[in-house]
Parts: sequence; structure tokens; C-alpha cells
Amino acid sequence: MKEKKPKFSRAFWVANVAEMFERAAYYGVFVVITLYLSNILGFSDIEAGIISGLYASLLYFLPPFTGAYADRIGFRKSMLLAFSLLTVGYAGLALLPTGLENAGLVSYGEKTVFTGLVDSPYRYGIVPILIVLMVGGSFIKGIISGSVAKETDESNRARGFAIFYAMINIGSFSGKFLVDPLRRSLGDTGLIYLNWFSVAMTAVALVAIYIFYRSDKAQPDPTKTVGHIFRSFGKLCCNGRLVALILIVSGFWIVYYQLYATMPKYVIRLAGEASTIGWYTMLNPLVVILTVNGLTKLLSKRSALFSMMLGMCIIPLSALIMSSGHLLSGSVLGLHPVVFMMLCGIVVQALAEALISPRYLEYFSLQSPKGEEGLYLGFAQLESFVSTLVGFAMSGWLLDKYCPDPSRFATHEEWLAASANAHYIWYYFAAIAAVAAIALVIYQRVVKRLDEREMQNSKCKIQN
Repeated sequence: MKEKKPKFSRAFWVANVAEMFERAAYYGVFVVITLYLSNILGFSDIEAGIISGLYASLLYFLPPFTGAYADRIGFRKSMLLAFSLLTVGYAGLALLPTGLENAGLVSYGEKTVFTGLVDSPYRYGIVPILIVLMVGGSFIKGIISGSVAKETDESNRARGFAIFYAMINIGSFSGKFLVDPLRRSLGDTGLIYLNWFSVAMTAVALVAIYIFYRSDKAQPDPTKTVGHIFRSFGKLCCNGRLVALILIVSGFWIVYYQLYATMPKYVIRLAGEASTIGWYTMLNPLVVILTVNGLTKLLSKRSALFSMMLGMCIIPLSALIMSSGHLLSGSVLGLHPVVFMMLCGIVVQALAEALISPRYLEYFSLQSPKGEEGLYLGFAQLESFVSTLVGFAMSGWLLDKYCPDPSRFATHEEWLAASANAHYIWYYFAAIAAVAAIALVIYQRVVKRLDEREMQNSKCKIQN
């Protein structure tokens, strides 16, 4: 009796494990990026929102180009380059505040406290560091999902992307786990040392790729010139169907990214400094890990657009739930009402994510010609370019307007008056999500009609 061949190749599993380590590194830092920029480097809410938004948006803008370049030089070389850059970049985040001749360090008796680089020009050293992280991370976006596309076929592609997305969330969960223990034990200084965890994660992924990753399906294609890359990208930009889908799905991701843009400062300011914001965000990947494979299997016979449409109809509800903590008069299950309702909203958001994200990547992979998986899966990341650019910029402005930094006020009473309508922040995001959900319903119907028309035209041509 012949042994059954494994459903997925070794390259598939190595790429997914590397993705897990990369996500652990990324989310361990990203969940507190706005706190790092404000509390460590001394940027205001609006400045921190703009900087983190530009970083995240450009990180997702570059994948079509780096993904196409990865198709040219091969996925293995691209992964080695990407993880090398990421390791250097995270080391830069750790070294920037601590290696500047004690800038920002103040002694109180025997204790030395890090007060941030509020008035130091050294804080702008964050720019080249974020550029290194941005380029390294942009390679990963198209390469790993492209590897999943190359190493699967129609019989197992949906399951392959479900596994890929589960690995993303396992990494996200583990990365966020360290945030609150470090903040509790070291205060804001813990935000600096957290970066060494990310260095370790990307270094392990680099070694794993170097030793174990081999693929016959992801070989270099030196025939692809820079001109070819730009022509292919231009062709994709003219694909109205894909561009429209990117813009619509951005509505979901604008809400999603508020876990990192708005939630940390919102919860800390309303529920107290003791709030374990890192652990709260762990609930999102936990729910996704537990549900993504089941939901994908349950809806495997339905189209990718149908699954995405269900998720998009749920996401406005999550933002409204997050806004409703002020309606509760006391603690619930020992939690501050703002925290409790935030956690409920995160659960609903995670269910929407499990319905949308893997099927979205599957949809794009099915549109990609053979040999251009990196380009197309990189192009799919542009939804995060739009959503982080808009979402983080909105977050900084909304926090400043409705839930400002308490240190700006002379008394606590003045701050309470200024933040009385803090929950309004989530109404903006609920409205964006509702518009996006309606747009996707319309999109699905239009696409269905176009496909039916194309099928009829094809039949007529065959008959003639």
C-alpha cells in the first residue's frame, strides 16, 4: 500500500512558520507603537498618529513592487533579505533611546527613570529605522502569501490560506503576550526592551529560512525586468474590479487597526494605567485561531465574496460595541466597563476578520497569472495601505479632540470635561464600516452580473 503524499509541501510549512515568527515580532512592537512614539520619543497624539500611519501605510504600499522583485530573484533570497532587514530595524528601535548618552534619563534618589526624548533631536532617528523595517516588512507581505499560492492548488488552496492566517494569529498572540509584563515591571522603559524580543523572533526566522526553505515552485525569473514590474503594476491599477475591492475592504481594516492606533491610549486614559492593553489585543488572534479553520470549512462551498460579505456586515457592530462602555454604571466581571465592552467588540471584530481575510487573499490568488503570485498578493496588501494611512491619521485627530492626553490639563476635572464624549470616536469608525459593508453587497451583485454576462458571451463565441 502506497503512502499518501502530504497535502502541503515542506516549503509551505517553513514559510508559514517564518510568518508566525515575523508576526510575533511585528505585533509585539506594533501594539504599543503609538505609546512608544509618545511616551518614549515625546511625539504628540497627532504626530504619533501621522508617523505610525505613514510607516504602516508605506509598509503596505511597497509589497506590489517588492513582491514583483521577489518573483524576479526568487522567494528564498527575498526572505533572507527581508528577515535580515527586520532584525537590524528592530535592533535600531531598541538602541535608539538607550544609546544616546543617557538622553531622557532622570535620577530620583537611587532610581533612574526614562522620561523620553521629548526635547531631543535624536528622536528623529526613528525615521531611517522605520524605513529599514518598512522595506523588510514589505517583502514579507507578498512573499509568504505568494508561497502559499505557489505551494497549493485548487483542491487545498482555501485550507492553505486558512492555515496561513491561523499562523499569523498564533504569532500575533504570542507577540502581544510580553507587552503588559514588561510595562508592569519596567514601566515605559519596557517599551524599549520589547524590541529585543522582536530581534530574536526575526533572527530565528532568518536561520529557519536559510537552513530549511527550498522550493521548486518559487525559483527566480530573471526575465522580469524593472520595466516589466511597473507595466504589470500599471495593468493591475487599471483592473477596476480589484481596485474597487481593495477600497471597499479598506473599510474593515480602518476599524481593525484601531486596536493599535486608538485602543491603547483610549483604554489607558479612561480605565487607568493598570489596563493590560497587550493582553486585551491578544483576544483578537485567539478568537481568529479558534474559528478561522471552522468558518472556512463551513463556507468552503460558498464563494470568497460571500464569506467576505458576511464579515463586512458584522464589523460596524463591533465599533458600536466598543463605544458603549459609558452606558454601564459599574464594573462587569471585575473589569472596568470601558474594558469589558472593548473586549466584547474585539471578539465580534475577530469573527469578522476570520470570515474576511483568508478568503480575500484566496480571491486575489485566483486572479493572479502563474509566475506573478508575488505581484498580485503584494497588490492585495494595498487595502492596508489605505486603511492605515486613513485610520491612524483619524485616530490621532479623534483622540486629540475627544480623549486628549490628561497631562495637557491642569486638573483632573478639566480633563473629565474634555473627554466626556470620548465614545464618539467609535461612531466615526462604525459609520465607515457600515458604508463599506453596503458597498461590498453592491459589489458582489455587480460582479455576479458581469461574470454571467462574460459567460454568455463566451458561449456565443463557441457556438458561432
